[in-house]
Amino acid sequence: MLLAIDVGNTNTVLGLYDKDKLIQHWRTKTDASSTADELILTFNGLLKDQPKVTGISLCSTVPAVLREMRWMLERYFPTTKTVIIEPGTKTGVPIITDNPKEVGADRIANSLAVFERHGGPSVVVDFGTSTNFDVISEKGEFLGGALAPGIEISLEALANKAAQLRKVEFIKPRSVVGKNTVEALQSGALYGFTGQVDGILQRIIAEIGPLKAVVATGGLAPLVVEESSTITHHEPDLTLEGLRLVFEKNK
Repeated sequence: MLLAIDVGNTNTVLGLYDKDKLIQHWRTKTDASSTADELILTFNGLLKDQPKVTGISLCSTVPAVLREMRWMLERYFPTTKTVIIEPGTKTGVPIITDNPKEVGADRIANSLAVFERHGGPSVVVDFGTSTNFDVISEKGEFLGGALAPGIEISLEALANKAAQLRKVEFIKPRSVVGKNTVEALQSGALYGFTGQVDGILQRIIAEIGPLKAVVATGGLAPLVVEESSTITHHEPDLTLEGLRLVFEKNK
């Protein structure tokens, strides 16, 4: 059994694979102050009554958590085959950017998974703390992309800076023209971010040509996928699948 762990700025997603089949998955809060011992308590609780883990594949965008994860793995999984996506790890994804070392490990995992599933050129739109646009060439190369403020942090910033506005649930309003402050905020968020996504994707297509797939992933993807005219697939397990593929390449 392979345990895939994707540590993001806001959430940590875990998936348990039986060969190439995802049989269980979990989403927990990422806490940069968690210690290795606290992490193992969480993991043991989630993995209780599950088959024994025989391999671990990990990526993290939070350095403090990555450090504690390393200590946790060394102490509690000393004999378990472990692969961490970082500079020097074999991923099969050539990185065609000015500084390959600064590219997030999750973006590489997403690029590998989308290329294996759909080929290229393709784009991944990952809705997380930031909204990431990852562009993959027809040869499977990571070409770069765009990074935009995420939906949740944008709504929080608006509520914090505007005295008469408050944070609202990110759901579809009754209409584009909001009849109250809550619906107006929801309309601006949903259709504003959908317009942003479609606009950036249209510019990417104009720059590199037609795409084989535009794949959305991340916790806040579902609502935007429904409204977008350019997203072609919604694959919530994309990063976990990329982690599985990287593990297979390093067995």
